[in-house]
Amino acid sequence: MRVIRRDSEIHDVSGGWFRARWHFSFDTYQDPENDSFGAMRVFNDDRLVPGAVWPLHPHRDVEGLTYVVEGLFGHEDNVGGPFGPLPAGAVQRMTLGSGAWHSEQNASKTEGMRFIQIWILPDTPSLPPGVEQRVFTKDDRSNRLLRAFAPIAEVDGSDLSPVGVHQDASVYIGSLDTGVEVRHEIATGRGAYLYVIGGRVTLGAGAAAGAGAGDGGTAADELATGDAAKVTDEPELVILAEEPSELILVDVPMRFEPVGIWAART
Repeated sequence: MRVIRRDSEIHDVSGGWFRARWHFSFDTYQDPENDSFGAMRVFNDDRLVPGAVWPLHPHRDVEGLTYVVEGLFGHEDNVGGPFGPLPAGAVQRMTLGSGAWHSEQNASKTEGMRFIQIWILPDTPSLPPGVEQRVFTKDDRSNRLLRAFAPIAEVDGSDLSPVGVHQDASVYIGSLDTGVEVRHEIATGRGAYLYVIGGRVTLGAGAAAGAGAGDGGTAADELATGDAAKVTDEPELVILAEEPSELILVDVPMRFEPVGIWAART
């Protein structure tokens, strides 16, 4: 099953020095139809004007994942930061387990900065706070879905090893040329959240490729810049770039055991 979310349907908020697209309930935005997606609680597409600083603020029992889309990402926290600045293509995980403060910043005084921030709910409560990050180049993610985040146990230390996450969740990034097709398998009980950062793609018919919805397959859908898709109960997602496209895909368990502060909210 797919639920397509058009760019115009995503919550848009501006504070002068920032602009954000909040895909799920966040801060003052409350949307019962889009409160979370499996173990993913937050998916924000944020932009900061040159030199802007999101003030230090606290969280706990969250795996905060950042993907830098444009510009230079600066970071500060109360457990060992600052870190960076990180260029476009870089990723960072901040474990905000037992509680920590952090700040997102535009490290450039002249250029804007854009980043995707995702909250994954961890599998263990009150983890020690910490930060891990690495830089991937455009070549690293060219014409493929590069696994940028993965469960801690699956981090292998290779040249393109992902950053570890304390949950059975993965995040993939891709930069596709026109005409390139990529495929992502979706295991039973899991879901994929695909977001088109820029470009235009067609989602194919999955395992029943070529079949229409009336033939037992899933009809093709076209997504453009700012569109997203929730995909569940499909064994495979086929993505064809209709023009040069930048993508991010989050693969999470749809059922999991909430821990820490989240256990009390179920």
